[in-house]
Amino acid sequence: MDRVFRFLVAAHAVSAYGTYLNLIALSLFSYEITGTALGVGAVMAVRLLSGVTAGLAAGALTARVTRRTVMVVTDLAQTLAMVVLALGASDTPLWVLLGAVVVLGAGNTFFNVALRSAVPVMVGQDSRARANGVLVTARSVATVLGFASAAPVIALGGFGVAFAVNAASFAVSAAAVLVLRPRTDDQPCDVSGEERADAGSSPTRGKRPRLRVAGLAGGLLGMIALRGLDALASASHNVALPLAAHAAEPSDPAVFMTRFWSAWAVGALLAHQVLKRRSHGTSWGERAFAVGTCAMSFCFVAAFTGLPAPALMAAAVAAGFADGWTEIVYTSRLQAAPDRQRGRLFGLSATAEQSGFALGTMAAAAALEVLPALAVVGVFHGAAVCGALLLLLFHNHRSTAKNHSPTGEDRSQHSPTSEEKGEDAHGTSTGASQLPGS
Repeated sequence: MDRVFRFLVAAHAVSAYGTYLNLIALSLFSYEITGTALGVGAVMAVRLLSGVTAGLAAGALTARVTRRTVMVVTDLAQTLAMVVLALGASDTPLWVLLGAVVVLGAGNTFFNVALRSAVPVMVGQDSRARANGVLVTARSVATVLGFASAAPVIALGGFGVAFAVNAASFAVSAAAVLVLRPRTDDQPCDVSGEERADAGSSPTRGKRPRLRVAGLAGGLLGMIALRGLDALASASHNVALPLAAHAAEPSDPAVFMTRFWSAWAVGALLAHQVLKRRSHGTSWGERAFAVGTCAMSFCFVAAFTGLPAPALMAAAVAAGFADGWTEIVYTSRLQAAPDRQRGRLFGLSATAEQSGFALGTMAAAAALEVLPALAVVGVFHGAAVCGALLLLLFHNHRSTAKNHSPTGEDRSQHSPTSEEKGEDAHGTSTGASQLPGS
């Protein structure tokens, strides 16, 4: 990874800091404007719905304009939206607030799809896992700092200052992309050796890649579905954590949440360090993603069992480690797809994640009215564990079928590609994949 990418990550971390600070500020501001909890929920629902819609369109957008253009335009649009809110302050009409959250929800999705699908072009396929680890680490630190500083920023300067800080963070990100001009599209390194070999293969051998493509599509779609289910489960502990904080430290619940998320960020940082040393820049695939999802669910459920403070912090670190692990593995696996398909994959992924989180937030909030936090978090994360087990079964069944198929028997007749070596080493191929209908 060169300095251009590292500077870009630093600017993105500044933007992420402003975003997480704004999550708290915007929630409180929405309550001030609407005056009801239902109004706050409606504003958040509009933001999530705009993100879901943007995910459906992100693949087509990144196929028509450069990813760099998408990143700059969405950052500038979000800057403008936050400037409008900062200037309006408490006199902001509801329709302006709703327009701003639409821009924020769609802009965040478009930017993330463009950035994540551009990483292999910026750093190369062999370095994408390490690059994703750097991004996860930067975002984790930004999350903690954003949440921790929201209360003092709002207390000292009001909502106007909080929105101005967020606007400045988006401006920094846009300026970095404009000045650094990273390469984001259509690089030769996105065409794997296997694809080049297939281009000159005989008609007989041409059948094998199509069979492999069909198998990979199922694995990719399974991972995306599990990612959406994971987002649904994550919504439950995000909604329930304030209740646990008030129960554990009623005098200062904010301190409890800051400690918890700080420990979680430490775990995410450790995940990057471990994967950087173990994976050597390759994607680990479905098996590692499913196992990491199970571990993350168990750790978050454990955090609501009334553990003593040291054990609770250990559970938070472990949850952060599993969270960082799954994020890096998942993103790296989708980035292994050819450049022309990456935007569509990440757009579909964004739709699944946003939909899962929106549904999980509403369902968990309703369930917490009648059930204890442990029961709600346990049921939601139990669903994620079941989904992970199904993905493991699918992966093992596909591997078994491949080993007993005629195409698997004549693998010795050709030299293995680097992608196939990755399959032997880590349990999944990292080669090209195809979505149905693409």
